[in-house]
Amino acid sequence: MINLIGKIKSIGIVGTALMALGALSLLNAVIYSFVTNLNIGSSIQFALSIGMVLYAFFIRRISKAIHVVVGIICLVPVLITLFLMIYGNTGSPDYDEDVIIVLGAGIRGETVTAPLALRLNAALDYFKKNPNALVVVCGGLGDRATITEAEAMERYLFSNGVPMNRIIKEDRSTNTYENLVFAKEILDDYFPGGFRAVVTTSDFHLFRASYIASRIGMPVNRTGASTPLVSLPAYCLREMLAIANVLVFPPF
Repeated sequence: MINLIGKIKSIGIVGTALMALGALSLLNAVIYSFVTNLNIGSSIQFALSIGMVLYAFFIRRISKAIHVVVGIICLVPVLITLFLMIYGNTGSPDYDEDVIIVLGAGIRGETVTAPLALRLNAALDYFKKNPNALVVVCGGLGDRATITEAEAMERYLFSNGVPMNRIIKEDRSTNTYENLVFAKEILDDYFPGGFRAVVTTSDFHLFRASYIASRIGMPVNRTGASTPLVSLPAYCLREMLAIANVLVFPPF
């Protein structure tokens, strides 16, 4: 215990703060893994948290040049996260669109996950202001599901007051790109003269969804669903990889 205290004193205020931040991030990743499905985002957070603690532990042995480089590298994801959150929380619905498209976020058995419930609640808030809109729910059959996401989403919306004849199920998709492409195929048949749409998804996810929608010829307005703070680091880390993948290997 004395040796540990002595080591903490030896790494200074910056090192101690960095170690504490790494420990908190590691705790956050553990909590996140219990409240949602383990994914690449949480795996990256685990690795980065451990790296942060080790970096703090050896901070006195690391050159100033490396500190500068690491600082610049760490600044990039922070700035991207800020951009994603600002974009995702500055929605632009007119509340007279023909349709609202709700993107899937996973279910367990027949129950929507917490992130998906937040997206559906955002759609419900929109529908209250524009009850003439159709609601397209997107999502096929997942690994942990016994029904399609679209079916579970339809049940959720119906139980919260959305008439069944206002809900359209897109139940084949397995990712964001397919959510939007298959939804567009359905809506092109419903509205041969064209339609106006608003898309709702988690705030951190809204930039990629809007970008894909515009690239497939379906420009959309947007409204974001909030993300719990405990889930935000892992989700944003995963989202950064997903955005990079779309930009480098575009599916369209």
